[in-house]
Amino acid sequence: MAEVLVYVDHVDGAVRKPTLELLTVARRLGEPVAVYLGAGVEGAAEVLGAHGAGRVLAADAPEFAEYLVVPKVDALEAAVKAVGPVAVLVPSSAEGKEVAARLALRLGSGVITDAVDVEAGAEGPVATQSVFAAAFTTRSVVSRGVAVITVKPNAAPVEPVQAAGAVEELAVVFGELATGTRVVSRTARTSSGRPELTEAAIVVSGGRGVNGAENFSVIEALADSLGAAVGASRAAVDAGWYPHSNQVGQTGKSVSPQLYVANGISGAIQHRAGMQTSKTIVAVNKDAEAPIFDLVDYGVVGDLFNVVPQLTEEVKARKG
Repeated sequence: MAEVLVYVDHVDGAVRKPTLELLTVARRLGEPVAVYLGAGVEGAAEVLGAHGAGRVLAADAPEFAEYLVVPKVDALEAAVKAVGPVAVLVPSSAEGKEVAARLALRLGSGVITDAVDVEAGAEGPVATQSVFAAAFTTRSVVSRGVAVITVKPNAAPVEPVQAAGAVEELAVVFGELATGTRVVSRTARTSSGRPELTEAAIVVSGGRGVNGAENFSVIEALADSLGAAVGASRAAVDAGWYPHSNQVGQTGKSVSPQLYVANGISGAIQHRAGMQTSKTIVAVNKDAEAPIFDLVDYGVVGDLFNVVPQLTEEVKARKG
C-alpha cells in the first residue's frame, strides 16, 4: 500500500488535534507515516500509533527549536526521500503553509493549501478547497511530483485506529540555510482557558451588534457554556472591542468548526470568507434582511441581548 507522510504538530510532545485529523485523512490515501521533529517522541508515538500511524519517523536536534522553518523542511525532505510517499499532509497553520510551500519547491512538486477535504482519486489525492472568499468550491489534483497538501483543522473527524506506531530514526542533514533565522526570544501567550480559535470544534462570534467591549461578556458566556472559542468580526475588532487575534474573516483567521454561532454579525463577504466552510452555521440578528441569513442553517431574528442569554441558560440546563 502507498504511504502518506503526516507532519506532526505538537507542543512539547503533546500531539495537537489537527495532526490526529490528518491521520484520518491519510488513511483514505494509504498507510500513514508520521514525521515527528523534536524531543518527546516516546509519549507522542503511543498517541500517533493509536490513531493509525504504522511508523513514526523521528528526529531530534536543537535546530528545530532554535531556528525558523527551514530545519523542519530539511527533515521533511529527508523523510520524502526515505519513504517515497504518495502525498505529504501538513496542518494548515501559518507555519504549516510555509513549510509546505518550501517543501514543494524543494521537491519540484505542486502544493495545495487550505484543503477542507482530501480523498483518493485515479490521478492522485483530490483536494477540495473553498476559494475566492468562499464563493466557489474547487477540486484539484497535483499534476507534478509528490502532492503536498495543507488541510484545515476540523476537515476530518479524529478516529482512533490502532497501529504499530513504531519509532524509527530519521537521518537529517541540515543545509546552509537552516541556521539563517534564529529565534531570539519567546513570550508565552496568556491562556484564556478556551480552545484555539482555528482548531475549535465550536466558535461563537460577536459583531457590530454587540455594541461595545463591555458587552462581549454575553458572547463569552455562551462560548464557555459550549466549550467554544470566541471570535469577532472585523467591525468589532476595528472598534477595539475585542483583540485582533480573535478576528474571523478574510483579513483575520479562517475557521471551519462543526458549529459556528454568529451574533450581531451582518454577514459581509469579508466575514463570510473566514467561516463559510463551517459545518453548521447559526445566526442571531435583529435585522431580518441581514446577508448572514442567506448562509445559515438556522437563523433567529431577534435582539442578541435577549436571545443569547436564554440560549446560554438552556445549554447549562441541558448539561445538568
